[in-house]
Amino acid sequence: MVNRINKVDFHYVANNAAHRTIEITTKQLIVRRGQPFLLTLEMLQSFSVGDTLLLTVETGPAPLERHGTRSQFGNPSPKYPSDAKAVWKYEIDRRAVLERGIVALSVTPPIDAPVGKYSLSAMTHGERKNLGTLVVLFNPWCSDDWVYLPDDRERQEYVMNEEGTVYTGTSDCISSLPWIFGQFEEEMVDICLKILDANLKHRKDPAGDTSARCNPIYVSRVISAMVNSNDDQGVLVGRWDGNYSDGCSPTYWTSSVSILQRWFQNRCSPVKYGQSWVFAAVMCTVMRFFGIPCRVVTNFQSAHDSNNSLTIDEYYDDYGVSSKETSESVWNFHVWVEGWMKRPDLMKGGIYDGWQVLDPTPQEKSEGVFCCGPAPVNAILRGDTDVKYDVPFVYAEVNADIVKWMISPDGSKKKMYTDTRSVGQKISTKAVGSWKRVDITDSYKHKEGTSAERAIFHRAVRMNSKEGHGCDIEEAPQYVEMRIEQETKVINGQDIKLRLKLSSKDHTSKEMTIRINAQAMRYYGKMAGNILNKVQLVTLLSGQDVTIPIQIPFATYSKYMVNCDSIKVSAVASDSDEYYQTETNFTLEQPVISMKALGPVQVDREMTLQVEFTNSLNEKLRNCSLTVNGCGLFKPAYVGSEMYDLNPKAKLQLTIITTPYKVGPKTVVANFSCCTFRDTKSTYIVEVKP
Repeated sequence: MVNRINKVDFHYVANNAAHRTIEITTKQLIVRRGQPFLLTLEMLQSFSVGDTLLLTVETGPAPLERHGTRSQFGNPSPKYPSDAKAVWKYEIDRRAVLERGIVALSVTPPIDAPVGKYSLSAMTHGERKNLGTLVVLFNPWCSDDWVYLPDDRERQEYVMNEEGTVYTGTSDCISSLPWIFGQFEEEMVDICLKILDANLKHRKDPAGDTSARCNPIYVSRVISAMVNSNDDQGVLVGRWDGNYSDGCSPTYWTSSVSILQRWFQNRCSPVKYGQSWVFAAVMCTVMRFFGIPCRVVTNFQSAHDSNNSLTIDEYYDDYGVSSKETSESVWNFHVWVEGWMKRPDLMKGGIYDGWQVLDPTPQEKSEGVFCCGPAPVNAILRGDTDVKYDVPFVYAEVNADIVKWMISPDGSKKKMYTDTRSVGQKISTKAVGSWKRVDITDSYKHKEGTSAERAIFHRAVRMNSKEGHGCDIEEAPQYVEMRIEQETKVINGQDIKLRLKLSSKDHTSKEMTIRINAQAMRYYGKMAGNILNKVQLVTLLSGQDVTIPIQIPFATYSKYMVNCDSIKVSAVASDSDEYYQTETNFTLEQPVISMKALGPVQVDREMTLQVEFTNSLNEKLRNCSLTVNGCGLFKPAYVGSEMYDLNPKAKLQLTIITTPYKVGPKTVVANFSCCTFRDTKSTYIVEVKP
């Protein structure tokens, strides 16, 4: 009599807990490669070690041993082709009771197994039985995996943490934007696997693409390309012109989950709209789901070098206003991600292993596709611009020089000076295990102004240029120093008070014309409107300091700031044919949303959350709304209010009754929007007890 398989037990709870995927689901098997999992087969008869039992796993549309997408293993041991990849194995587990037909197997996916969904079948004495499916992920806990991260606290932060912070604003006014990554929400399994299957390479070569998913370098490039929709059915449409009427403003989002759900539920129709921090946060979610350690990184004063020169040219008229549009710009901030992995493809003894820059924002093409990276952070630090992928572009983002030109009314231009220090400021990411900001600028470049930084810059330019340029032209001395300072905090709804300080370093007095300009700015370096122009004549004596007050009334700037990110105040001082220039760029502090839980909070029990916004202005706020979301707290992903008008000093209150479905500290993110304040956000930590 043939010994058939009567029942199969995938031990979903025990296996997923051991593989650290229990947060995702208890309804299907999700394992990490290089780590065994338990599979129990209940046979109709007793079983002996020598009996036939062959297991077969397959993934992708055309599974083959030589692609690593099919493996047959067990007893009798199959004869593998010489070019076979990703060979699975099993052993009889000590929990087996063979005489009763209980066959417990310890099954190990190989460390080079492609990630994705597999079918599993078994053969006993010529009869084949489909056992079910499982999902295989990368394993940062396994030292043989290319994504292995030794520090457990870092693994908890960069793989397991479903909440985080994205830093925005300016280098002088850094804002913390709370974000729900939600990589372990149950629907993420189908969504993230669909992202891989929807990519262009899979459509062109399904078998080759599935096979290449063993490599985190390849997978991370695919994710980078798929988070934007420029070449394919990617997740997000990028838009920077301020017109978001047929979608959502990028500032609206606070969670990757709602974006990914919309994309998946709408049959891979790209979601409108995203900008750099949204692209990066969504990519972080997908990377962490697949098991690639990932963190969101913000670069302040980020250069966009479109011609690969590692310099940015900026042109000004005598008001300090940018006088012409160029394809190059310096953004207040730009956000990308870093993924942790080895880079054996670079053959340099591991010096490029570790953090890699990956940027899903569609800026420039990489090998014909809008994606960027992985670019080794250590290659950027060393100025190794000949290393793949896309190191010159990222190097320029953090360390380009800015050449500033004055354009005269007749169209002629004169170089004012070269700014070698401004680009790449306060490169920031969330700290491990806390909500603090960590400055990681030193991992990208040497300290500005040092000989090491200049030497690396020249080396980078030489390696990146066939002409071999890269020597500094000696700058004329600057006889006047200028800086703009804040007198008080800059708070949305209040007048802005600044001061311009001029210091003479010359031995002669100067009759100077000072032109001050304030502009409403998009965060990506484009002007949206002119707020203030001011001209003043001053006499600057030798060794003297002069202070000029600058005041910008709320009534003057308010109409611009609903759709803008910052205010740039610049000043140009002229003395005959010499020009001096300075500027500052700042964001406005926003009103606070208050939140509190009413009573104790326990998993699977109703809780009440109260959310409140108070209009602190002396004018009515129109079209006010509150939305709230939080991983493990709300289904659907967010809760929203109706639209209201809010009188001066009045309150908008939202009372939410919900049932938490995950244990532990959970972050609630509230978003307030109206005609005057755009997408103001606050957070509140809820401790969900078992």
